[in-house]
Amino acid sequence: MKTRVIVMVAVAIGLVVTGWTSRGWFEDAKRLAVVEDRQELAEQIRGDVSGIAQSVEQRLGELQANERIIDRGIIREIQKPIYQRVCAEPAVVRMLNAALRGEPDTRPAEPAGQMPPGASPTTQREGRGDGAGD
Repeated sequence: MKTRVIVMVAVAIGLVVTGWTSRGWFEDAKRLAVVEDRQELAEQIRGDVSGIAQSVEQRLGELQANERIIDRGIIREIQKPIYQRVCAEPAVVRMLNAALRGEPDTRPAEPAGQMPPGASPTTQREGRGDGAGD
């Protein structure tokens, strides 16, 4: 009888150890599946991001090429003689020379003629008219 109890206790302990071990294996298998799924998802995201990055780089390359072409056109237009001002007009030279000598500008500050029809003074424009960010 004593032997029978010892055998029953040994079998019970063996079953507990076996169940504990198999449960550990099961938990590890679930964790491994989750880790593998996360790694697969990360690889998919990296693939998507690298595809997007390649298309963005390609588009930026095209835009930079367009920018260079536009810049060349602007440089060509600026270098045309019509845009180059070699000398200032005589009235401007007189005004600058008078300013260097410290003489006041004697020309009238008001316009020489009447304002064209339809033009309105700034005080009659929409807003306060005081020039404070209308």
